[in-house]
Amino acid sequence: MSSKGEHQTVPLSVLLKRESESEKIENPEILHGQASQSKKGEDFTLLKTECQRAMGDGVATFSVFGLFDGHNGSAAAIYTKENLLNNVLSAIPADLNRDEWVAALPRALVAGFVKTDKDFQAKAKTSGTTVTFVIIDGWVVTVASVGDSRCIFASGEGGIYYLSADHRLECNEEEERITSSGGEVGRLNTGGGTQIGPLRCWPGGLCLSRSIGDMDVGEYIVPVPYVKQVKLSTAGGRLIISSDGVWDVLSAEVALDCCRGMSPDAAAAQIVKEAVHTKGLRDDTTCIVVDILPLEKPSAPLPPPKKAVKGKLKAMFCKKHSEASSQSDKEYMEPDVVEELFEEGSAMLSERFATKYPLCNMFKLFTCAVCQLEMKPGEGISIHAGTSNSVKLRPWDGPFLCSTCQEKKEAMEGKRPSGSRHGSDSD
Repeated sequence: MSSKGEHQTVPLSVLLKRESESEKIENPEILHGQASQSKKGEDFTLLKTECQRAMGDGVATFSVFGLFDGHNGSAAAIYTKENLLNNVLSAIPADLNRDEWVAALPRALVAGFVKTDKDFQAKAKTSGTTVTFVIIDGWVVTVASVGDSRCIFASGEGGIYYLSADHRLECNEEEERITSSGGEVGRLNTGGGTQIGPLRCWPGGLCLSRSIGDMDVGEYIVPVPYVKQVKLSTAGGRLIISSDGVWDVLSAEVALDCCRGMSPDAAAAQIVKEAVHTKGLRDDTTCIVVDILPLEKPSAPLPPPKKAVKGKLKAMFCKKHSEASSQSDKEYMEPDVVEELFEEGSAMLSERFATKYPLCNMFKLFTCAVCQLEMKPGEGISIHAGTSNSVKLRPWDGPFLCSTCQEKKEAMEGKRPSGSRHGSDSD
């Protein structure tokens, strides 16, 4: 607790009360529900609320929620659902305490996404999938996303926060990255110079700049996720994770309003119903609702929403709470804020695995940072090789990649042919 003012001595009774309350609310109660209406059968979900990991002499639990919106078939969505979590956890060293484990998650998520994509490519199947992947550990929520499914959070105080990025070419600034890596971006040409529909990447015609799978498009459609990590206040709140079948129709405010006061199961069903009722069932429409609640408040209804937060993503979060709220009897209560711990969206692995990243020693010297392959001394290739930073680094500065993961990195950056990921000529 930061000190401020001339008399900030905290009475012992308050300390004892705070300690006892922190024990009671160390972990929130997680309630969840899901609903879906299927058009193509390519949406899949992962709901795990009692995942365990070793911590000290005991075990700690965390929850995982994933939404995989497949396209051009369901193979990529199914494979990612079955393998992504294990690939992420394999990239986290053993014997970390809770703070270290949470700090390692963003980097491990990048490694897990890239490994999943690389392994799926080896199966030579051409489907792809969006991924919105949420890990909840205590009051810390970490979200990794590729594609156009989205995750929003409504705090117990009514604020709305956007925890994922939209990787539609129409909505982001990745056209230059794709064209410089060898791709082409444009709308569907119907002949006579007429172009219709959203921006797409050619060959393949995908309207996303990031996904898992999509061998027929090119390596410049990267699996490197946008990652945001936040710490919630103990007031908790509600997460909504939905495919584009919901967000193409409903705003965050409308989605939250239409299910206010409902249980997670009922809320998810109501959001899907509202989306389908508005424009019909044009696409697979899936919704996961997760309530994160203090144990002593198992069913607190959400308050009326505050004014929607606009502007840049970072403006939505309170970085730190350094000022006391008032001199009333609430003086020693924890401020009700959502605190941003981490945010990164670069598509470059050398930036996502930068040595300045917290817990920079999490990568072993002779282990591939992406696929965890054990390598002999001298076999690994620095993640920074060939970058503008490489001249400042020594040959033993990691993290390191195995030869196949280095080839994938170079292909994603347009430095070598995409190999098997290119399919036949585009339509």
